[in-house]
Amino acid sequence: MAAQSTTGSFTGTIPENYDTHLGPILFEFAGADMAKRVTGAIKGPVRLLEVACGTGISTRHLAHALPPGSEIRATDLNDAMLTHAASVNGDLPGVTYSQADALDLPFNDASFDVVVCQFGIMFFPDKAKGMAEFARVLRPGGLLALNVWDGFEHNPAPGVMDRVIKSHFETDPPRFLEVPFGSVTPEAGRSLIENAGFSDIEIATVRETVSVPYYTGIARGFVTGNPTILELQNRATVDPETVIQAGFVALKAEFGTPPTGLPFQETIFLARR
Repeated sequence: MAAQSTTGSFTGTIPENYDTHLGPILFEFAGADMAKRVTGAIKGPVRLLEVACGTGISTRHLAHALPPGSEIRATDLNDAMLTHAASVNGDLPGVTYSQADALDLPFNDASFDVVVCQFGIMFFPDKAKGMAEFARVLRPGGLLALNVWDGFEHNPAPGVMDRVIKSHFETDPPRFLEVPFGSVTPEAGRSLIENAGFSDIEIATVRETVSVPYYTGIARGFVTGNPTILELQNRATVDPETVIQAGFVALKAEFGTPPTGLPFQETIFLARR
Protein backbone atom coordinates (compact mmCIF):
# COMPACT_ATOMS: atom_id res chain seq x y z
CA MET A 1 0.00 0.00 0.00
CA ALA A 2 1.14 3.51 -0.64
CA ALA A 3 2.03 5.74 2.27
CA GLN A 4 -0.29 8.41 3.61
CA SER A 5 0.96 9.23 7.11
CA THR A 6 -0.02 6.35 9.43
CA THR A 7 -2.68 5.10 7.00
CA GLY A 8 0.02 3.32 5.03
CA SER A 9 1.85 1.84 8.03
CA PHE A 10 1.03 -1.88 8.05
CA THR A 11 3.87 -2.96 10.30
CA GLY A 12 4.56 -5.05 13.40
CA THR A 13 1.72 -7.46 14.19
CA ILE A 14 -0.73 -5.66 11.88
CA PRO A 15 -0.20 -8.00 8.88
CA GLU A 16 -0.93 -11.13 10.92
CA ASN A 17 -4.03 -9.62 12.54
CA TYR A 18 -5.17 -8.23 9.18
CA ASP A 19 -4.83 -11.62 7.50
CA THR A 20 -6.28 -13.68 10.36
CA HIS A 21 -9.26 -11.56 11.37
CA LEU A 22 -10.15 -9.47 8.31
CA GLY A 23 -8.94 -11.69 5.47
CA PRO A 24 -11.75 -14.26 5.63
CA ILE A 25 -14.56 -11.70 5.75
CA LEU A 26 -13.26 -8.84 3.60
CA PHE A 27 -10.79 -10.15 1.08
CA GLU A 28 -11.47 -13.78 0.15
CA PHE A 29 -14.69 -13.16 -1.79
CA ALA A 30 -13.25 -10.02 -3.37
CA GLY A 31 -10.04 -11.80 -4.37
CA ALA A 32 -11.98 -14.65 -5.97
CA ASP A 33 -14.17 -12.18 -7.86
CA MET A 34 -11.16 -10.18 -9.05
CA ALA A 35 -9.36 -13.30 -10.31
CA LYS A 36 -12.46 -14.45 -12.19
CA ARG A 37 -12.87 -11.08 -13.92
CA VAL A 38 -9.21 -10.84 -14.86
CA THR A 39 -9.03 -14.34 -16.32
CA GLY A 40 -12.24 -13.70 -18.24
CA ALA A 41 -10.68 -10.63 -19.88
CA ILE A 42 -7.39 -12.17 -21.07
CA LYS A 43 -6.27 -14.82 -23.53
CA GLY A 44 -3.32 -17.03 -22.73
CA PRO A 45 -0.47 -16.48 -20.26
CA VAL A 46 0.19 -12.95 -19.06
CA ARG A 47 2.77 -10.94 -17.16
CA LEU A 48 0.82 -9.37 -14.30
CA LEU A 49 1.79 -6.68 -11.82
CA GLU A 50 -0.12 -6.63 -8.55
CA VAL A 51 0.16 -3.32 -6.69
CA ALA A 52 -0.60 -3.15 -2.94
CA CYS A 53 -0.86 -6.93 -2.63
CA GLY A 54 -1.07 -6.80 1.17
CA THR A 55 -0.93 -10.25 2.73
CA GLY A 56 -1.32 -11.95 -0.63
CA ILE A 57 -4.95 -13.05 -0.60
CA SER A 58 -5.65 -11.66 -4.07
CA THR A 59 -2.24 -12.93 -5.19
CA ARG A 60 -3.23 -16.46 -4.24
CA HIS A 61 -6.53 -16.29 -6.11
CA LEU A 62 -4.83 -14.88 -9.20
CA ALA A 63 -2.08 -17.51 -9.16
CA HIS A 64 -4.64 -20.30 -9.04
CA ALA A 65 -6.81 -18.79 -11.79
CA LEU A 66 -4.39 -17.46 -14.43
CA PRO A 67 -3.39 -19.61 -17.42
CA PRO A 68 -0.27 -21.77 -16.96
CA GLY A 69 2.90 -19.91 -17.81
CA SER A 70 1.68 -16.61 -16.37
CA GLU A 71 3.96 -14.50 -14.17
CA ILE A 72 2.85 -12.38 -11.20
CA ARG A 73 5.03 -9.68 -9.65
CA ALA A 74 3.31 -8.98 -6.33
CA THR A 75 4.35 -5.69 -4.74
CA ASP A 76 3.54 -3.67 -1.65
CA LEU A 77 5.00 -0.60 0.04
CA ASN A 78 5.32 -2.49 3.34
CA ASP A 79 7.94 -5.21 3.66
CA ALA A 80 6.06 -6.67 6.63
CA MET A 81 3.02 -7.34 4.44
CA LEU A 82 5.17 -8.98 1.75
CA THR A 83 6.96 -11.18 4.30
CA HIS A 84 3.63 -12.36 5.66
CA ALA A 85 2.24 -12.95 2.15
CA ALA A 86 5.23 -15.08 1.16
CA SER A 87 4.99 -17.04 4.40
CA VAL A 88 1.28 -17.89 4.24
CA ASN A 89 1.14 -18.45 0.48
CA GLY A 90 4.25 -20.58 0.17
CA ASP A 91 5.44 -21.32 -3.35
CA LEU A 92 2.88 -20.20 -5.90
CA PRO A 93 3.50 -20.82 -9.60
CA GLY A 94 5.00 -17.81 -11.32
CA VAL A 95 4.79 -15.51 -8.27
CA THR A 96 7.60 -13.27 -7.04
CA TYR A 97 7.34 -10.61 -4.34
CA SER A 98 9.11 -7.25 -4.19
CA GLN A 99 8.78 -3.96 -2.35
CA ALA A 100 7.57 -1.06 -4.48
CA ASP A 101 6.05 2.38 -4.08
CA ALA A 102 2.90 2.58 -6.19
CA LEU A 103 3.67 6.21 -7.02
CA ASP A 104 7.14 5.38 -8.38
CA LEU A 105 7.03 1.84 -9.73
CA PRO A 106 10.52 0.40 -10.41
CA PHE A 107 9.52 -1.17 -13.74
CA ASN A 108 10.07 -0.28 -17.39
CA ASP A 109 7.40 1.27 -19.57
CA ALA A 110 4.95 -1.17 -21.18
CA SER A 111 6.40 -4.14 -19.29
CA PHE A 112 3.16 -5.79 -18.10
CA ASP A 113 0.04 -7.19 -19.75
CA VAL A 114 -2.13 -6.68 -16.65
CA VAL A 115 -2.05 -4.41 -13.61
CA VAL A 116 -4.20 -5.38 -10.60
CA CYS A 117 -4.73 -3.27 -7.49
CA GLN A 118 -7.13 -4.68 -4.91
CA PHE A 119 -8.26 -2.13 -2.30
CA GLY A 120 -5.08 -0.09 -2.61
CA ILE A 121 -5.74 3.13 -4.47
CA MET A 122 -7.75 4.61 -1.57
CA PHE A 123 -4.44 4.91 0.33
CA PHE A 124 -2.44 6.66 -2.40
CA PRO A 125 -1.49 10.20 -1.33
CA ASP A 126 -1.54 11.16 -5.03
CA LYS A 127 -4.11 8.98 -6.78
CA ALA A 128 -3.62 10.58 -10.20
CA LYS A 129 0.11 9.87 -10.05
CA GLY A 130 -0.54 6.27 -9.08
CA MET A 131 -2.96 5.85 -11.97
CA ALA A 132 -0.41 7.37 -14.33
CA GLU A 133 2.14 4.81 -13.13
CA PHE A 134 -0.35 2.01 -13.86
CA ALA A 135 -0.73 3.35 -17.40
CA ARG A 136 3.02 3.73 -17.87
CA VAL A 137 3.94 0.14 -17.01
CA LEU A 138 1.07 -1.39 -19.02
CA ARG A 139 1.59 -2.32 -22.64
CA PRO A 140 -0.83 -0.82 -25.18
CA GLY A 141 -4.09 -2.74 -24.95
CA GLY A 142 -3.15 -4.04 -21.50
CA LEU A 143 -5.74 -4.60 -18.78
CA LEU A 144 -6.20 -2.57 -15.60
CA ALA A 145 -8.29 -4.14 -12.82
CA LEU A 146 -8.86 -2.42 -9.50
CA ASN A 147 -11.50 -2.28 -6.81
CA VAL A 148 -12.52 -0.04 -3.92
CA TRP A 149 -14.85 -0.39 -0.96
CA ASP A 150 -18.10 1.54 -1.05
CA GLY A 151 -19.20 3.65 1.92
CA PHE A 152 -20.29 2.62 5.39
CA GLU A 153 -23.95 2.67 4.31
CA HIS A 154 -23.15 -0.37 2.13
CA ASN A 155 -20.62 -1.88 4.57
CA PRO A 156 -22.36 -1.53 7.93
CA ALA A 157 -20.01 -3.70 10.02
CA PRO A 158 -17.00 -1.44 9.41
CA GLY A 159 -19.35 1.50 9.99
CA VAL A 160 -20.29 0.13 13.41
CA MET A 161 -16.62 -0.32 14.31
CA ASP A 162 -15.79 3.19 13.09
CA ARG A 163 -18.46 4.65 15.40
CA VAL A 164 -17.25 2.53 18.33
CA ILE A 165 -13.63 3.60 17.87
CA LYS A 166 -14.54 7.28 17.62
CA SER A 167 -16.87 7.09 20.64
CA HIS A 168 -13.85 6.69 22.93
CA PHE A 169 -12.51 10.15 22.03
CA GLU A 170 -14.01 13.57 22.70
CA THR A 171 -11.68 15.16 20.13
CA ASP A 172 -9.31 13.98 17.41
CA PRO A 173 -10.56 10.38 17.13
CA PRO A 174 -8.77 7.76 15.01
CA ARG A 175 -10.23 8.04 11.51
CA PHE A 176 -8.40 5.35 9.58
CA LEU A 177 -11.53 3.41 8.55
CA GLU A 178 -12.84 6.43 6.66
CA VAL A 179 -10.00 6.02 4.17
CA PRO A 180 -10.77 2.56 2.74
CA PHE A 181 -14.55 2.80 2.97
CA GLY A 182 -16.08 5.24 0.52
CA SER A 183 -13.20 7.65 -0.02
CA VAL A 184 -13.13 6.75 -3.74
CA THR A 185 -16.61 6.78 -5.28
CA PRO A 186 -17.45 5.07 -8.59
CA GLU A 187 -17.58 8.50 -10.22
CA ALA A 188 -14.20 9.52 -8.82
CA GLY A 189 -12.71 6.18 -9.86
CA ARG A 190 -13.96 6.56 -13.42
CA SER A 191 -12.55 10.08 -13.62
CA LEU A 192 -9.12 8.96 -12.39
CA ILE A 193 -9.02 6.14 -14.92
CA GLU A 194 -10.18 8.28 -17.84
CA ASN A 195 -7.73 11.06 -17.01
CA ALA A 196 -4.85 8.56 -17.09
CA GLY A 197 -5.72 7.70 -20.70
CA PHE A 198 -7.56 4.41 -20.25
CA SER A 199 -10.56 3.42 -22.35
CA ASP A 200 -13.26 0.71 -22.48
CA ILE A 201 -13.98 1.29 -18.80
CA GLU A 202 -16.30 -1.21 -17.16
CA ILE A 203 -17.69 -0.61 -13.67
CA ALA A 204 -19.53 -3.20 -11.61
CA THR A 205 -20.94 -3.39 -8.09
CA VAL A 206 -20.12 -6.54 -6.14
CA ARG A 207 -22.25 -7.43 -3.13
CA GLU A 208 -21.59 -10.34 -0.78
CA THR A 209 -23.12 -11.55 2.46
CA VAL A 210 -20.35 -13.19 4.45
CA SER A 211 -21.20 -15.76 7.11
CA VAL A 212 -19.52 -15.06 10.45
CA PRO A 213 -19.53 -17.48 13.42
CA TYR A 214 -18.66 -14.85 16.06
CA TYR A 215 -17.85 -11.14 16.37
CA THR A 216 -14.76 -11.11 18.55
CA GLY A 217 -12.36 -11.71 15.67
CA ILE A 218 -14.03 -9.08 13.52
CA ALA A 219 -13.86 -6.48 16.28
CA ARG A 220 -10.22 -7.36 16.91
CA GLY A 221 -9.40 -7.16 13.20
CA PHE A 222 -10.88 -3.69 12.74
CA VAL A 223 -8.89 -2.45 15.74
CA THR A 224 -5.57 -4.32 15.44
CA GLY A 225 -5.44 -5.38 11.78
CA ASN A 226 -4.87 -1.90 10.38
CA PRO A 227 -3.21 1.38 11.43
CA THR A 228 -6.06 2.13 13.86
CA ILE A 229 -3.98 0.31 16.46
CA LEU A 230 -1.10 2.74 15.85
CA GLU A 231 -3.43 5.69 16.36
CA LEU A 232 -4.70 4.17 19.62
CA GLN A 233 -1.17 3.50 20.83
CA ASN A 234 -0.01 6.99 19.90
CA ARG A 235 -2.85 8.59 21.85
CA ALA A 236 -2.50 6.16 24.78
CA THR A 237 -5.82 7.25 26.30
CA VAL A 238 -7.79 4.02 25.93
CA ASP A 239 -6.85 0.34 26.11
CA PRO A 240 -7.34 -1.28 22.68
CA GLU A 241 -8.91 -4.27 24.42
CA THR A 242 -11.61 -1.96 25.77
CA VAL A 243 -12.37 -0.81 22.23
CA ILE A 244 -12.44 -4.41 20.96
CA GLN A 245 -14.92 -5.45 23.65
CA ALA A 246 -17.11 -2.44 22.90
CA GLY A 247 -17.00 -3.39 19.22
CA PHE A 248 -18.14 -6.91 20.00
CA VAL A 249 -21.10 -5.58 21.98
CA ALA A 250 -22.04 -3.08 19.26
CA LEU A 251 -21.85 -5.68 16.47
CA LYS A 252 -24.08 -8.04 18.42
CA ALA A 253 -26.58 -5.25 19.09
CA GLU A 254 -26.63 -4.30 15.40
CA PHE A 255 -26.66 -7.72 13.73
CA GLY A 256 -27.95 -10.11 16.37
CA THR A 257 -26.49 -13.20 17.96
CA PRO A 258 -24.05 -15.00 15.67
CA PRO A 259 -23.73 -16.98 13.51
CA THR A 260 -25.10 -14.50 11.03
CA GLY A 261 -24.34 -12.89 7.68
CA LEU A 262 -22.73 -9.50 7.24
CA PRO A 263 -23.21 -7.53 3.99
CA PHE A 264 -20.28 -6.00 2.13
CA GLN A 265 -20.12 -4.04 -1.11
CA GLU A 266 -17.29 -3.02 -3.41
CA THR A 267 -16.94 -1.37 -6.81
CA ILE A 268 -14.65 -2.96 -9.40
CA PHE A 269 -13.19 -1.26 -12.47
CA LEU A 270 -11.77 -2.85 -15.61
CA ALA A 271 -10.16 -0.73 -18.33
CA ARG A 272 -7.78 -0.94 -21.27
CA ARG A 273 -4.57 1.00 -21.81
